[in-house]
Amino acid sequence: MTCGALIFAFNNEATDYVSMAAWSAGRIRHHLGIPVAVVTNSQDPALNKTFDQVIYAEPESGGTRFFEDYNSTVTWHNAGRVDAYTLTPWEQTLVLDADYVVASSQLKFVINSRRDFMCHDRAYDIAKSRYLDELNTFGEHRMPMSWATVMMFRKSNTAAYIFDCMHMVRDNWDHYRALYKIQKNTYRNDFALSIALGIISGGTWRVDSIPWSLASILPEYELEQIAKADETFKITHRASDGGNLYCSLNGVDFHAMGKKHLGDIIAANS
Repeated sequence: MTCGALIFAFNNEATDYVSMAAWSAGRIRHHLGIPVAVVTNSQDPALNKTFDQVIYAEPESGGTRFFEDYNSTVTWHNAGRVDAYTLTPWEQTLVLDADYVVASSQLKFVINSRRDFMCHDRAYDIAKSRYLDELNTFGEHRMPMSWATVMMFRKSNTAAYIFDCMHMVRDNWDHYRALYKIQKNTYRNDFALSIALGIISGGTWRVDSIPWSLASILPEYELEQIAKADETFKITHRASDGGNLYCSLNGVDFHAMGKKHLGDIIAANS
């Protein structure tokens, strides 16, 4: 069975997601030992050397989104993630956000599992400054959130049903947004996945989840890499008294919810 990672990378006005995906590809190969394919509209021939496979697709916008770290609203090219099942060149696929930092071999557990589909069902603030209850539910009904940041699937009926259902949610977004009373217009893969898993499970949300929470660095935090080629990262955030608090991570995978600081790290490593 072929196994590899799949990253969607479409640049917008503020973020170079293609460079982010290229940086991630090297880390994925190093820590997980699997090939990496990218889905992108970039025509840069250098990508053929950076990735094991380059899959060309046009970006599909889910609307616009405000990013605190940029203090601006940007186009959100995220609506194509539902095509992961049909686009992947692998029989078993690890779908990762371009801003998910692989710094350990922990995801080998997910790859080696016998499940047809897995994702995170909870995220947490890695600096332990905030509870993320508002991010772990969605809509006025406070339905449980599943995170599309990391998804593992095998070519199977179960995975096909999930992605077909995500397609249905995306293509009828206004209907599902009203049904679940989601206030913002912006389409999110996390919402589509959460709704799809609820439908597939008959409203029980009893699905196979990654057995640890998604470590997240909030957009308002500063992120630094201590040294090039080092797995140690430094997080700076504000304390309630206005001072700065610091923490460091070593060999810990995480989701950089803010893009600016991660982009600066990648630019410094280029």
